[in-house]
Amino acid sequence: MPLTQVFVSISDPRSKRHTQHDLAELLSVMVCAVLSGADDFVAVHLWAKAKLDWLRGFMKLEGGIPSHDTLGRVFGMIAPEEFEAAFRRWVGMVVPALAENTVVAIDGKSSRRTANKKEADSHPLHLVSAFAAGIGVVLGQTATAEKSNEITAIPVLLKTLALEGTTVTIDAMGTQTKIAQTIREKQADYVLCVKDNHPGLLDSIMFAGLDPKGKLTPTSVDEVTVTKNNHGRIETRRCWAYDAVDRLYNGKQWQDLRSFAVIERERTMGDRTSVERAYYISSLPADAARIARAVKSHWEVENRLHWCLDVQLNEDQSRVRTGFAANNLAIVRHIVMNLLRLNSTVKAGIKNKRLLASASDEFRAEVLGFMT
Repeated sequence: MPLTQVFVSISDPRSKRHTQHDLAELLSVMVCAVLSGADDFVAVHLWAKAKLDWLRGFMKLEGGIPSHDTLGRVFGMIAPEEFEAAFRRWVGMVVPALAENTVVAIDGKSSRRTANKKEADSHPLHLVSAFAAGIGVVLGQTATAEKSNEITAIPVLLKTLALEGTTVTIDAMGTQTKIAQTIREKQADYVLCVKDNHPGLLDSIMFAGLDPKGKLTPTSVDEVTVTKNNHGRIETRRCWAYDAVDRLYNGKQWQDLRSFAVIERERTMGDRTSVERAYYISSLPADAARIARAVKSHWEVENRLHWCLDVQLNEDQSRVRTGFAANNLAIVRHIVMNLLRLNSTVKAGIKNKRLLASASDEFRAEVLGFMT
């Protein structure tokens, strides 16, 4: 479906008497420009003016190209909830169903320069995203005022997603009984990190799995050694999974809890060796290899989403602050990242694909799904 049809469901916040530019077309121009390397409203305006003839091959643009001030003002007025809902509908069309056992990583990211220092109660935009590891696609997102609000934002996001048969991973902040319940209600499994925010639960895992006197025999064990020659580093990851959930502190509070796991990472570089351990609870059976894969896949949200947004789409340099503009522009970046990830005709990274999209009308139309 053309992007202009995806965006028609979004309410236009402007007065009809003074509207010169169709909202769905304006949003489509934004996506085309950001895909082609534009990072702010001035760049979008300049690119779109240069490519007006090409754009009119796919949309009317009777009012021409809006000014950068108009772009910024409209983006600050659009209700982000409606834009996010349109985004999720679009993802549902391009990725109609996730494969069974797909890992969906839930994590938040702040855009550092979106806070207005002149306003005492202003906070940077903090967006909680659901990221499908493996295919590298953002499934949905929701904004919160601060990182501490992730606990309330995560259930809201989860309820909007089709998660049946997937495994949802969340870091320690999202390890909450209500969140686990929401995941199970969506017919998905969970792997949740346990840290000091649940001291009783953490101590019971450490005692059951690691204490020499009361040590349990793990149900299954997985070990992987990776040698990274370019860094001169050897890394060994070990996972011990247990099904003795009756040994856990308040284990019955966690819906459908079936296992817990200890993951150890040993890194050797030269003559120095470091060891760190992390602890997890899960609704999955005590399958060490499966839990270890889910935990490893969770970090794709950092490497393939947050890092790419900052380095390849310059999100952390954005100073857009007016109204909802920062939130809505972040959704556009997610659309662009999904489009580039889903394109398989060119083997290149996000940055180089954007460069190619800026230079090649044919490649840009192909990525956008425009019929030429």
